[in-house]
Amino acid sequence: MLSERQQQIIKESIKLIDSKGIQGFTIKNLSKEIGISEPGIYRHFESKFAILNEILDSFKQNLIENQKTFTKNDADPLTKLKLFFNKLFLKFNENPALISVIFSEEIFQNEKLLSEKVNEIHAMNEQMVSSVFNDLQSSKQISEEIDIETFNLMLFGSVRLLVRKWRYSGHKFNIMEKGNELFITLLKLAK
Repeated sequence: MLSERQQQIIKESIKLIDSKGIQGFTIKNLSKEIGISEPGIYRHFESKFAILNEILDSFKQNLIENQKTFTKNDADPLTKLKLFFNKLFLKFNENPALISVIFSEEIFQNEKLLSEKVNEIHAMNEQMVSSVFNDLQSSKQISEEIDIETFNLMLFGSVRLLVRKWRYSGHKFNIMEKGNELFITLLKLAK
C-alpha cells in the first residue's frame, strides 16, 4: 500500500511526464512540482525507474481488478465488451495525463523490466477482448471469418489513436462519446 506522499509523487510524476515529456521527468523537476527536496523524493522512491515501475504496477493492478469484475459479470458478451471499453475510456477521462505514460514507448524502450510490464498490460487487455470475441463468434454476433488477432490490432490501434487525438486536441471532445462511437463502428465492421 502506498503512503499518501507516495501517491502524491506518482500523481505529480504522471502530470510532469504529460506536460514536459520523459526528458523533463527528473527528480529535480518533480521535487519542484511537489514542493519537497530531492532527498525527500528519494526517501519514498529510490529512483525514477522505481516511480515509473509503480505507475505501471498501479495501472496493471487496476486492470486486474477490472478483469475480476469482468469475469464475474453474467452479462452477454457484447455488453461485457462495451463495459470493458467504457471503463478504459473512463479511466483516461478521469486521468488524462495517464495517456502520456501508458502510450509513450520512448519511456520504456531502454528499460527491459518496464517494457515487459507494458507488454503484460497489452497482453492482458488483448486476452480479455479475445475471450469475449470468441463468445461473440460462437453466438454468431460477429463473423467467424474475422481473425481475433487482427480484430485486436484494429480495436486497440483505434483506441490508441483516439485517445492521443483527444490529448492533442486539448480534450476538446467527449472521449466517452467518441469511444462509444468507435466501439459501435468496429462492431459493425466485424459483423
